[in-house]
Amino acid sequence: MEWNRSEYQVSCDPLKLDVKLVAEFLTNSYWAKGISFPTVKKALENSICFAVLKGNRQIGFARVITDYATFAYLGDVFILPDYRGFGLGQWLIECIINHPQLQNFRRWLLATRDAHGLYEKFGFTPLKKPGAFMEKHDPGVYQRNT
Repeated sequence: MEWNRSEYQVSCDPLKLDVKLVAEFLTNSYWAKGISFPTVKKALENSICFAVLKGNRQIGFARVITDYATFAYLGDVFILPDYRGFGLGQWLIECIINHPQLQNFRRWLLATRDAHGLYEKFGFTPLKKPGAFMEKHDPGVYQRNT
């Protein structure tokens, strides 16, 4: 799938994905600090990836983990700093939400520290029953597995 807007493109074509750029961004992010290149590569191979491109240069990214029937997790969303403020993040989420293979799910989940306003525009809300959800969280895993 591909979407075009002016000089920008959102593409799901794995050949257009700059894995090195994604890994570099993620290893420095607050949510995946220290993640290794092999781990990023494996994660991307097992997700639907969305590259935001300006010409042939990747400037943004997101991925969806899904069973294609009932559930999707949206993660690793970013736009490079020089390209923020142009509505590209909102357009990226719009493309993801409208992807034909990502329709009619009972639940979408995501985690964000600071972009609640963006996701609320697409129907995301705080957990209605947070007490029903559990997690197994290991924030130091990337530092131990380098």
